[in-house]
Amino acid sequence: MNAVDSARLPPRSAGNIIVAIDGPAGAGKSTIARHLARRFGLLNLETGAMYRAFALKALRAGVSLDTVSALEQLAAHTRIGLEPADGDNRVLLDGEDVTALLRDPVVTDAASRVSIFPTIRAWMVRLQQQMGASGGVVMEGRDIGTVVFPHAEVKIFLDAAPEVRGMRRYDQLGPQPALQPEEVIRDLRARDERDRNRADSPLRPAEDAIILDTTHMSLEEVVRAAEDVIVAHLASLASPTRH
Repeated sequence: MNAVDSARLPPRSAGNIIVAIDGPAGAGKSTIARHLARRFGLLNLETGAMYRAFALKALRAGVSLDTVSALEQLAAHTRIGLEPADGDNRVLLDGEDVTALLRDPVVTDAASRVSIFPTIRAWMVRLQQQMGASGGVVMEGRDIGTVVFPHAEVKIFLDAAPEVRGMRRYDQLGPQPALQPEEVIRDLRARDERDRNRADSPLRPAEDAIILDTTHMSLEEVVRAAEDVIVAHLASLASPTRH
């Protein structure tokens, strides 16, 4: 931490706060959550990775992504864990490290499909709540501030234009992606439609969330804006006028 960063911190640590970061695909939730976890000494719980891990298991098992009863049976015999690692989390699926497999577009799309079912979401929410019960965490997903931790002290909703988010996701696919940019953007729009209009826990900002539209912001600007939200909260806790 440099002198400038030290000066921006109020005289209080993050302690047991819960930071909820929500937003659509490609909004930068994972990147910002990783940074905030390192910056404020929080545990990063990437809930999107948990859904992708379960989707990966469903794909491997040949389970229909549209048959909720089959998915429920699969969930009953599934263990998903997150372990802190250098710069990121390790995602464990039944004890296997599957971290490197979870950004495949097929897995990402499958995660969106399995997540529409209320019973699957309820199961996943229970896992997420158990992981973050003691606080001191930053959690990112699509319903953290509205469903998983509605009492979170800090709620941030990241958003950006679909074209911008689609190109960010395209850039994550590596030097020789199997999809063209317009295909990535089209798939992202379809995912947005599913996430925003599902009957259970639709994607939407919590009423008390700080909304950051990152369409015209650099990564550094988004990071600083998110930091400022947490710094302001910690400063309010340290204020002698707070009751």
